[in-house]
Amino acid sequence: MPDAATLIELDERIAILRSNLSELTEQATAYSGAADEDRAAERIAQQQQLLDTLLKQREEMAR
Repeated sequence: MPDAATLIELDERIAILRSNLSELTEQATAYSGAADEDRAAERIAQQQQLLDTLLKQREEMAR
């Protein structure tokens, strides 16, 4: 059984990443230049990849 503190910490990190993704998406809609859009898309992709990794860890720990 996973440690409850570890699960709580993981859940907190997941919540932060979801919030970051939401903010980045909102910011990306305000960008007008191609370079800015590329940077925003790259940052969103990085955050999504990290979120996916954490969600996978969380799922494995819950088993």
